[in-house]
Amino acid sequence: MLEKTRGIFLHHINYSESSIIARIYTEKFGRQSYIINGARGKKSNTKVNLFQPLFLLDMEVYHKPGRELQRLKEARIAIPFEHIPYDIRKSSQAIFLAEVLMRSLKEEEPNAELFDFLFHAACLLDLKSDGISNFHIVFLLKLTRYLGVFPHLKENFDNLFFDLLSASFKRTAPAHQQFMNVETSNNFRKLFKVEMSEIEKLSFTGNQRTVLLSKLLEYYNIHLDMKEEIKSLEVLKEVME
Repeated sequence: MLEKTRGIFLHHINYSESSIIARIYTEKFGRQSYIINGARGKKSNTKVNLFQPLFLLDMEVYHKPGRELQRLKEARIAIPFEHIPYDIRKSSQAIFLAEVLMRSLKEEEPNAELFDFLFHAACLLDLKSDGISNFHIVFLLKLTRYLGVFPHLKENFDNLFFDLLSASFKRTAPAHQQFMNVETSNNFRKLFKVEMSEIEKLSFTGNQRTVLLSKLLEYYNIHLDMKEEIKSLEVLKEVME
């Protein structure tokens, strides 16, 4: 059946001489894989340059429930980005976040709240200028709410350590090693208090940001079984430093 849906592009691999298989998180069908015939060919109506990390698409697709590989008839840009393709900080974050989403989004079912969060977050990444170095940190925390693993926050400042395993703040350091120290826990607590549109309110050093990112990815590994290496992480760190 031919369907129309919005989508957020995550990743593609080359297929045959001129086609690609694209992984796209869609509004109607959740995460899907689409074969796009001739996308790398000179005469294709659907060019491969449409498929860049976090690009927002309007799509016409042939959808068959239960099928692992769907077919895309046509795609066009839903909202053109003005800055992400040309700002190395933003493009590096888009590549990194798309890779995290590839690893963490596994449901082939629609989730309207999650799709809206991702769609508006991508727009915000493109538009924001102040505090943009903190965008991916805040994004990772806010995303956990939609993935069902949002940490427990209690306004008890005697709880100085964030325990990654229990997803909660503790008064004393846990016996295991998977926790944040006092400084990092305090910085982590600040992320709960800002909206993504307010990232300029956060003030972290490059090292504080690097530690927070490392601990957030460890948290994802624990609660979402996301153990595969994030290949774009090193490039992101270099750009953000």
